[in-house]
Amino acid sequence: MLFTVARGDLGMYELIGEISRWAIPVTLLLVPLLAFIRGVPVFEIFVEGAAEGFTTAIKTIPYLVAMLVAISIFRASGAMEVLVHVLSPILDPLGFPPEVLPHAVMRPLSGGAALGIATDLIATHGPDSFIGRLVSTMQGSTDTTFYVLTLYFGSVGITRYRYAIISGLAADFTSLVASVFIVNRMFS
Repeated sequence: MLFTVARGDLGMYELIGEISRWAIPVTLLLVPLLAFIRGVPVFEIFVEGAAEGFTTAIKTIPYLVAMLVAISIFRASGAMEVLVHVLSPILDPLGFPPEVLPHAVMRPLSGGAALGIATDLIATHGPDSFIGRLVSTMQGSTDTTFYVLTLYFGSVGITRYRYAIISGLAADFTSLVASVFIVNRMFS
């Protein structure tokens, strides 16, 4: 076990546990109550927000479908296997197992696809293996850059992403390098 709890600290952990358990229900009660006290028409505002959310969901469907089709074509074409084969000699000496490359490529594109790859890798190699720990760290520390850009920018009509793609991919790459470094340092 990495962390141990001293007997005297147990009360603090129980307190934090209780605060965590009640934080969301109390917030969900207090926000509408305070709005009602201030004279805000709570139900009308809620319905208006729900209608806007539904409209946004409808507007994003074409962007989502296009992205999912592109991901499916990339995976079904065998391009992923070719990429892994080409980059394996470069990544292996850097401490980056080639088996994890499909996850690193899919994570910026699709959270569901990346989670599926991570699940397969963990089932194959085990959760406490180097690959299991690395893919878990990558899954938790990176984001679905293209999904976020497609969904959120598309829903509000932004067509020129400017530096958003470069910034997002730079953050993903930084998280990838940090994940490999940290897992190599902690678990090798």
